[in-house]
Amino acid sequence: MSPRVFLRPRCDRCNLPQHLCLCAELPRVETRTRILLLQHVVETWKKSNTGRLAALALANSQLLTYGAQDESLDTALLSEPGTWLLYPDGPTSPPDAPAPKQLVVLDASWSQARRMTQRIPALRTLPRLVLPPPSPGMLRLREPTHPSGMSTLDAIARAVAMLEGPEAAAPLERLAALRVQRIADCGTLM
Repeated sequence: MSPRVFLRPRCDRCNLPQHLCLCAELPRVETRTRILLLQHVVETWKKSNTGRLAALALANSQLLTYGAQDESLDTALLSEPGTWLLYPDGPTSPPDAPAPKQLVVLDASWSQARRMTQRIPALRTLPRLVLPPPSPGMLRLREPTHPSGMSTLDAIARAVAMLEGPEAAAPLERLAALRVQRIADCGTLM
């Protein structure tokens, strides 16, 4: 006989277990830069996914799913003028280039993100916004698998800080820290 598994009900909006729901804490963050989240289908219903939280908090954002059967990705959005890719390596833009109008963020594991950049030709041609490595004091739930690793929400907050200043990123940083703290206080990884 197998042990009984109890699944905790999740919030339909933020996808976190209901006892960790952050919907009441979601800020409304206005940015000049449009954030286009390209979420790998495997990430869609993960409780650990932070891309969904970022999309809920950012007024100027759109969340698209990549890799779903019977769905094709409209790559026209990736070809809009002024579109950059948030990625740790690759062709960076010249220092005197104008700031991006749209920033594509891959919401995926490192291996999934690497495959996405290989399989979506439009991503390979975009200039890259490369973040500096995370500070040692950054709150995390687990150790990253990549030296520049951080959650999607943390990465977006850092990108917004670089592009629009720390004041614009502060609500996203608070949301990321609150998420980590709430989960840590429960003593569980959900």
